[in-house]
Amino acid sequence: MEERIIEVRGQKLYTAYNQSSEGKPVLVFLHDSLGCTQLWRDFPAKLSEAAGCNILIYDRLGYGKSGPMNTHERPVNYMELEADLLNDLLIELDIPRAILFGHSDGGTIALITASKYPERVEAVICEAGHIFVEEITLKGINDAWEAYKTTNLAERLQKYHGDKVEMLFKAWTETWTRADYRNWNIESLLKDIQCPLLFIQGDADEYGTLDQVEKTVSQVSGPVEKYIIPGAGHTPHKEVPEQVINKVSQFLKIYG
Repeated sequence: MEERIIEVRGQKLYTAYNQSSEGKPVLVFLHDSLGCTQLWRDFPAKLSEAAGCNILIYDRLGYGKSGPMNTHERPVNYMELEADLLNDLLIELDIPRAILFGHSDGGTIALITASKYPERVEAVICEAGHIFVEEITLKGINDAWEAYKTTNLAERLQKYHGDKVEMLFKAWTETWTRADYRNWNIESLLKDIQCPLLFIQGDADEYGTLDQVEKTVSQVSGPVEKYIIPGAGHTPHKEVPEQVINKVSQFLKIYG
């Protein structure tokens, strides 16, 4: 993996890129609201080997080894702005067609990117993404905030994010629980997703109901599959990695 800091729109983003398989597509991994490149662990390498793809993993601004956020205050459309930034990163790295694997916030960003930049996205794997705000999501975030205040969660996150932890945690929790965020919804964008889509979700996800899946797969324009995993929570790629790898590999053999 070639590790580089790449400046995009004035933001310094850490990237890890393996393009050793000439002529193969690039699997781009988009982390969740507390994640980063390191927290994917060996999942990207195992999935890319099974699917026969190159890998790009990167840390969004304020996460992992990327530069810090200027403020924890985010606009309501912050994930649309992340999709624009991802498109610019793909241009900078000369990746004309990408397969996006996004988890949670990353899954949402993948959906938005596919809707806004269809010429650049070959397929999307959305794991536990959100297209609107639910009560279960807000409860999960409030529970995480309580854990941040009462356990060693902040200390554990510092291993991966350093002194950026408090800023990124506030950016996540305060944005999603703000009054003006309650009406956030990207369903109007779904009809513009024409590429193949696989939506993966555990039926015990503590941050979202299966309405997120059903309302997504019913509104996109391209080929679509859903993969609901009994008993799995918000991170199927960590809880049942072999199941996820097998399903994604099969999907990409048909559509990738």
